[in-house]
Amino acid sequence: MRKILIAFVLFGGLALSSCNDFLDEEIEGEYTSSNIFDTADDADLVLTGAYNGLNFTTSSNEIWVFGDVASDDSEKGGGDSDGSDIGLIDNFNVTADNGILLTYWQFAYEGINRANTVINGVYNSAIADSTKQLMIGQAKFIRAYYYFNLVNIWGEVPLRTEVITTSNVNTGLSSVSTIYAQIDSDLVYATNALPAVYASSSDAGRITKGAALGLLAKSLLYQEDWTDCITTINELEDLGIYSLETNYADLFKLGAEDSPEAIFAIRHLSNQSPGVGNCLNQWFAPSVENGYYFNAPTSSYVAAFNEQTASGDTDPRLDASIGREGQSWLNDDVFDASWGPATGYLVKKHNQPLSEVPVGTKGDGGLPYIYLRYADILLMKAEAYMQTNDLSNAAVELNRVRSRAGLADISVVSQSQMKSVIYLERRREMGFEFHRFFDLMRWGEDIATAALGSNFVWEDPRYYFPIPQSELDSNSAIVQ
Repeated sequence: MRKILIAFVLFGGLALSSCNDFLDEEIEGEYTSSNIFDTADDADLVLTGAYNGLNFTTSSNEIWVFGDVASDDSEKGGGDSDGSDIGLIDNFNVTADNGILLTYWQFAYEGINRANTVINGVYNSAIADSTKQLMIGQAKFIRAYYYFNLVNIWGEVPLRTEVITTSNVNTGLSSVSTIYAQIDSDLVYATNALPAVYASSSDAGRITKGAALGLLAKSLLYQEDWTDCITTINELEDLGIYSLETNYADLFKLGAEDSPEAIFAIRHLSNQSPGVGNCLNQWFAPSVENGYYFNAPTSSYVAAFNEQTASGDTDPRLDASIGREGQSWLNDDVFDASWGPATGYLVKKHNQPLSEVPVGTKGDGGLPYIYLRYADILLMKAEAYMQTNDLSNAAVELNRVRSRAGLADISVVSQSQMKSVIYLERRREMGFEFHRFFDLMRWGEDIATAALGSNFVWEDPRYYFPIPQSELDSNSAIVQ
């Protein structure tokens, strides 16, 4: 963690801006752009700065708004007069001056610039080739992760693979297919460059071959390349590293980043300066815990848990995911529906008990955000098999996830029935992990419009959010 904090100090000020006067300046202090890549240890500081950028894109108020609030799983929540830009996204009344759009856009492109700084600096350095490949592989994964989110929020976006300077700050839009080609290229490189596990415990949290294979499989799934998706998942499983966590609820507790189910987790740590804690703990908590009670689960989400376990109990994933009337909360409390005034529910995932994060530091949580986990991979594989009409194998993968939840196996049914079952299972298993809206978009107009209500209007080839107005104003290469 000490390296992360040092890197944050070095690179925290390299945010993207429409101003150009600082873009060509060297870093002040002991290190400069001409000598920071002289040694592997120094270059690792820059790489750690790229890792640190991931912290902000999930711990503040960005990706969950797109993945959850824009979906049928949740409403804005919070106070009626709070988070107006979030409410506009919730209602699909979004214009280019929406502040949430700008916040995520800036964070993502700063993260991309940090990754590009590593890729270009290390490539042109005298560092040993094996170390170069290892560093570049991690940075290319980070770049691919950002672009995967960008292409699924905005569609066509500027593709930047070089460090921003005054000569290239204006970059036009690239097609969706071009963005995906870059994502896949970066991830193929990463799968070949990264180890399945790192030898030293000091490298805990670094991106692995499994993470690269998992994100590549997800990219291929989104592009409807079913066969290559299955092949990539098989390669991931052949590593022999990942398995389902025994207790679903443990995936959302301290230490979950070390679960055998976690494939790619963005780690957080409380009580640091500068802070690297998880703010979601405060965004989603009730006001009685000094929380803002945003991202309110809907009754539609609750109704999706319409199957009982083999022993006649409620699917345990429901109460592990949300707080609801009369059920256990986090502090040996019984949840009170008044804590979630928008819908009567609150998100339980991403929240910690007060014994871990007290009221006074509620926005400084230590929970990781697990972006990729093995259950997600199994559901991707089930979906890809279903799309190729291999229903027997689809049922095998689906039932592995259902079994953990205590649900009965699904027998082989028609393709259309299997599709409905898999889509429902994804909603239940992955709820409030910021994937739902993107699933609805890739599943097409009929499913999306049925789920999202009268405020949503499908736009071919799918709904994309408007590019932030400040980017349109400052980037002359974007032609509207």
